[in-house]
Amino acid sequence: MLIRYKKSFKKIAMGLLSYMPREKELKTLKETMECYESNDDWQLYLWKVDEDIVGVVGVVIEQKKVEILHIAVNPSYRDEGIGTKMIGEVKKAHPDLNVVPGEMISRFYEKCTKEAGKGSRL
Repeated sequence: MLIRYKKSFKKIAMGLLSYMPREKELKTLKETMECYESNDDWQLYLWKVDEDIVGVVGVVIEQKKVEILHIAVNPSYRDEGIGTKMIGEVKKAHPDLNVVPGEMISRFYEKCTKEAGKGSRL
């Protein structure tokens, strides 16, 4: 289930974002979190399985598009289609906008959309 980020989930969100290659350094990670917390156009969502938060997806809303900047899943939950589900839920949350991948996640996005084409629809 996709839920909106709240400050009470900051450490969990930072831990998940740190799986992104460009978010490994603490300074960069803190700057990214500041963008999500202070800019209304930057939105962070978390993916919850039962009581565990296992994924994160961050977007920026610009004009008529939603660009997915960050997406990461806890390694213990990978290969279960969670990334594909998160992308699908972002699309549902913004039905009137075009959802596109950011540069850092474009290959992963393509993989997820191909998987969705084989099985469930995005």
